[in-house]
Amino acid sequence: MPAGARLIVLDRGGSLWSSEELADRLERWRDQGSALALVIGGAFGLAPELITRAAYRWSLGPLTLPHELARVVVLEQWYRAWTILRGEPYHK
Repeated sequence: MPAGARLIVLDRGGSLWSSEELADRLERWRDQGSALALVIGGAFGLAPELITRAAYRWSLGPLTLPHELARVVVLEQWYRAWTILRGEPYHK
């Protein structure tokens, strides 16, 4: 992880963010010039120490997803959030 990066972990116990909330967060982090590190756990999840170090715990919901699928869902949500920020209609 880049030194000084804001650590975001995907964690079932984390906060649920709507697409609009994610867009707001991305906009704030962009405006602050924050480096981000997003960590998605493997088959056995994340080390507890990593979860405690995280600035944010983000949950995609109560479903259990394979980490390969979670990566696709996260990328789609980030793309959707950026379209919201650009005022494009994708998120509708």
